[in-house]
Amino acid sequence: MVSVGLQESANSSGNPVYTFSQFIGVTAMASSALRSPSTTAASSTRALVSAGRLASLDIMRGLVMVIMAIDHTRDFFTNVPFAPENLKFTYYSLFFTRWITHFCAPLFFFLAGTGAYFYGRRRTPQALSRFLWTRGLWLIILEFTVVGFAWTFVVTGGFFGVIWALGASMVIMALVVRLPFSWIVASSTLMIATSDLFDRVRPQQFGSFAWLWTILHVRGMAILPFHIPKFVLFQIVPWVGVMAAGYVFGKLYELDGDRRNKILVRLGMALTIAFILLRATNLYGNPPVGLGGVSQGDWHVQPTVEKTVILFLDVEKYPPSLQFLLMTLGPSLLLLAWLEKSKLPRWTSPLVTFGRVPMFFYLLHLYLIHLLAIAVAPLFHQPVDWLFHGGFFLRGTPDDYGHGLPFVYLMWFVVVVMLYFPCRWFAALKQRRKDWWLSYM
Repeated sequence: MVSVGLQESANSSGNPVYTFSQFIGVTAMASSALRSPSTTAASSTRALVSAGRLASLDIMRGLVMVIMAIDHTRDFFTNVPFAPENLKFTYYSLFFTRWITHFCAPLFFFLAGTGAYFYGRRRTPQALSRFLWTRGLWLIILEFTVVGFAWTFVVTGGFFGVIWALGASMVIMALVVRLPFSWIVASSTLMIATSDLFDRVRPQQFGSFAWLWTILHVRGMAILPFHIPKFVLFQIVPWVGVMAAGYVFGKLYELDGDRRNKILVRLGMALTIAFILLRATNLYGNPPVGLGGVSQGDWHVQPTVEKTVILFLDVEKYPPSLQFLLMTLGPSLLLLAWLEKSKLPRWTSPLVTFGRVPMFFYLLHLYLIHLLAIAVAPLFHQPVDWLFHGGFFLRGTPDDYGHGLPFVYLMWFVVVVMLYFPCRWFAALKQRRKDWWLSYM
């Protein structure tokens, strides 16, 4: 999980008028027409709503959703008994199948912040805050009900996943957006840059409040009040800082296209180069082995080129290290700059469609992949009962289950094709109607 959609309608003269479909979290939320109140503001508004730029943001969001589906399809169909980040056993095709999906979560949070900035441009701070905390609470509820059930098919199978973290970050952002803009710039930068300093702080140091530190900054099991165990995959820190940085980023869209594009390229290059330097020197920005979730720690030359390359790119996602965020956000900004300057080919149209209904896509794709796994397993005489009672999250994958990467990619292709048609229908529905509940989807 992700920022601004482009919707086209006609004004009284028959000319197209573009409106923003605000994206908050992984959802395209309430739409707001951006109309020029005066001749002076007209040029700024035309730059802000230029079709190429908005299409590029939709494509970025849609591309993220499609790539994300690769990882979740692999989760349900793989026959590999180890994590793709496991340096001892992994290999190029498996690792990069996982690695490419690392770009999704940072863009979910970053572009959600950008969407919040757009939403607040023509609203009061109070209205923006209310929008953020109500949508945030809605996402948290979804995580532990609809989303949790989609992963496990168990009513109590919810965990602290990406939707929870997006929702919690929005609730916090409801307060952050009331701060002076310069404070938001400073606080978001500081959180992203310094969160690795707290990797050695462990939950056990907080006694009965260990669960709170786990939710804030540690991947693992948290025993909540009333002895409720829940697994924490996505934490709050530094993801809320990434969302705040995306909010700051939204201000660039008030600049003319050429100037904004130059800043995008320079910023993207700076972040990418910073990642390469930090990773090559092991100076700072990634936890040592055992303190993170899946990373193998510092980089050093391995016996083979394959393992050396894999270790260089194997940085911590849970919680995201500074190196992880530099590695993913830097190239993402370069891609966005390219999309804004390029003539977009026709094949990007499905990505625009997916990008306009990201929450709808997210919910559908989890249920579709899970149901496909149930349908396919008997065809290959593989166990299926476990998929009804927790799946890989609660029970682990049976030894005699799963398929290789070619089959995983085939299932991913089937999922994306099948999702296009309901997503196209829902995108058209949202464009035709303004029912209140549509803003929550």
